[in-house]
Amino acid sequence: MSDATASRGKLIFLVTEDWYFWSHRLPMARAARDAGFAVAVATRVAAHGERIRAEGFALHPLTWRRRSTGLWASIAAIAEIYRLYRRERPRLVHHVALKPALLGGFAARLASVPATVSMIAGAGYLASAGGARARLLARALRLAWPILLLRRGSRVIVQNDDDRAGLAALRPAQAWRIEVIRGSGIDLEIFRPAPEPAAPIVIAYAGRMIAIKGVETLVAAHTLLRQRGSDVRLLLAGAPDPENPSAIDGATLARWARLPGVEWLGQCDDIREVWRAAHVAVLASLGGEGLPLSLLEAAAMGRPIVATDVPGTRDIARDGENAILVPPGDAPALASAIDALAGDPARRARYGAAGRRIVEDGFSDQAVGAATVALYRAVLDEVGAGPGNSESIRPRMR
Repeated sequence: MSDATASRGKLIFLVTEDWYFWSHRLPMARAARDAGFAVAVATRVAAHGERIRAEGFALHPLTWRRRSTGLWASIAAIAEIYRLYRRERPRLVHHVALKPALLGGFAARLASVPATVSMIAGAGYLASAGGARARLLARALRLAWPILLLRRGSRVIVQNDDDRAGLAALRPAQAWRIEVIRGSGIDLEIFRPAPEPAAPIVIAYAGRMIAIKGVETLVAAHTLLRQRGSDVRLLLAGAPDPENPSAIDGATLARWARLPGVEWLGQCDDIREVWRAAHVAVLASLGGEGLPLSLLEAAAMGRPIVATDVPGTRDIARDGENAILVPPGDAPALASAIDALAGDPARRARYGAAGRRIVEDGFSDQAVGAATVALYRAVLDEVGAGPGNSESIRPRMR
């Protein structure tokens, strides 16, 4: 299909929060727009509505909340999304994350949307987490998988091979519908290598202040280093996320910020300033990663990495190449890895340069955008709902 005819195809991104669309899915939406799709975003609008509209995207505010997972809240959300889909009649919808995939999948089925793409980041965590909520979500995913996410006219995007293998095992015959597109896409002109700052050594974590990111383990590792006489400083860059069930409370964050050598920056408008001030990027994630954007950005700016050896993280943090990997939840091992890089400037320089090369080789916004648009076209071609065809085209039900 040509870009000229593609201008008649309507694509809706369904995302829980406007900030998440802006920070993680903008390269995909821009690529779709530039390929000729008429792009719209359906989300809860908080702070990024005007930015989204300025990109030329239609904006459809939703009333749902990420933390509302009860039966009646889910039914209300499905009804709201269904009304949107019936009114807008998109040829393609892109559901971002598990909740939009499941609830939006129901709505798309009811509204006879021809084609759906569901992006599930960190799906492997659902199968391994011990919490009741995670087990419930895993059960819902297994039940809904064949009907909603792997039907004709559907594709699933994951960000790493571990997640693909875990999800493919739920429906082996339809595994070909699961595509790996690695990461959110990094603008290599914006995130350029930066010279290492002067001493003392600064390590930094950038991301949401939630327990699953292992922030408590990182603070404990830093405390161990200080007790050993190290002058390593720790920057924590990111805001609390009250919509997340593992959110770290404000009192805990304030207590950590009072520890010697720790600074909590809160939300940062330009994350590049964090990486310019840091010698080493650290992510102590306990699991559930798709492919961490913070590590992609840090690597693009030439920062070596210390991270936990969990799916998704090890796709960008490669042990012995640009990173040191340690077991999740192990503060002493994390402290030792940080100490090893803190005392070895040559190794930091070597790892930093290698990280930049890794990002350049397949993690750019152009690469991610091109792969996403190719997937859109493939799924539309499958159902005969290419942008040159009639608005009334509907998928066959299996």
